[in-house]
Amino acid sequence: MHGKRAVIVGGSVGGLFAGNFLVRRGWEVDILEVAPENLASRGQGIARHAELEELLDQLDVPRGMSGGIDVTGRTAFDRTGAIISTFELDQQLCAWNQVYLSLFERFPRQHYHGAHVFSGFETSSEKTTVHTTNGRSFEADVVIGADGFRSGVRQIVAPDIQPEYAGYVAWRGVSQEANLSETFRRNIFSHYAFLFMSGSQLIGYPIDGADGSQDPGERRYTYLWYHPASDALLADILTDASGKTYEYGIPPHLMRPEHVETVRENARQQMPENFHEAVMRADSTTVQPIYDVDNDHIAFGNVALIGDAAFVARPHVGVGVLKAGQDALALADALAECDSIPEAMSRYESERLPAGKRAVEHARNLGAFIQRRLDSPMDDPSLNLPPERVIRVSGRPVEHMIEQGL
Repeated sequence: MHGKRAVIVGGSVGGLFAGNFLVRRGWEVDILEVAPENLASRGQGIARHAELEELLDQLDVPRGMSGGIDVTGRTAFDRTGAIISTFELDQQLCAWNQVYLSLFERFPRQHYHGAHVFSGFETSSEKTTVHTTNGRSFEADVVIGADGFRSGVRQIVAPDIQPEYAGYVAWRGVSQEANLSETFRRNIFSHYAFLFMSGSQLIGYPIDGADGSQDPGERRYTYLWYHPASDALLADILTDASGKTYEYGIPPHLMRPEHVETVRENARQQMPENFHEAVMRADSTTVQPIYDVDNDHIAFGNVALIGDAAFVARPHVGVGVLKAGQDALALADALAECDSIPEAMSRYESERLPAGKRAVEHARNLGAFIQRRLDSPMDDPSLNLPPERVIRVSGRPVEHMIEQGL
């Protein structure tokens, strides 16, 4: 199927992985992205995995070019701020945008179309025409939905699949290392930290600077704080000062200041003092409502869903970027190696559907104690979530857990 055309809806990491893999296999590819500019200013920290490095190797991204801070393990802290468990694991932690930029810079710029909002498609004579709201149309042999958990492509091919709110949010923030105290930098900064508090959990770790710098003093510290939020509270958090409520997430600059102050007040009351700076000195505060998206199919005729358009696993597992890349590679290989598009789609779904379902199930387990408003993950032994296990299995592919019997 060399020389065929693909249209990818969504120009984030998943779409760029798919686009780059297909171009290297001789396909003509157009990527349609809603945002008018590239997405380098978005995203915060991610945990990297050896599997991600292997995907980037296939696109000739030199090791280290996409950034990353080396850590040698994970550390669990209790609600007093004391260390209660450690686990040795060499890993890199980095800013999301460094991976994104490595992919963006490799994709043919003239085929990356910003400010193109997907509006639908129709298929005739085995060809599909994809439309955008600005009146442009793109012909394709294959359409790939890489447009995130609110996927417009999924709304057409699988309209019954809707994101399900998990009952809690993740507050996020990033601090400049230079703005943190010497005490915080000495005692907390270098840890891949898991802080267990009453009914909530914070993950914090160092990442490279905004310009990719890994030099001491120029790096940053990011946190993700899982915190319960009722449906009513979520609706209020997602409502701006004008009274407009955003369905799934509010732009950071439109969040009402009182919600940011509430996060800081909750930190003062609920968080041990040695972690206060992670929240108090963050340059900005954003919120991510936690949703699940599960699916029974990710291929529909000549349409495939990848990344968060296919499955959304809560960020406890920390494999969003990796999963998108693995989906993209599996799809590109199937399209390159099979004799027909239907055969390729069938192969793609059989390979990636089980992996998506495992990730969703594992993430639900890791977040169950927050969703159920338990004081501690150990309150229900059936969850099997003692801190020493949580720090071993969080932020890692499910396959690692299975292989090691965790």
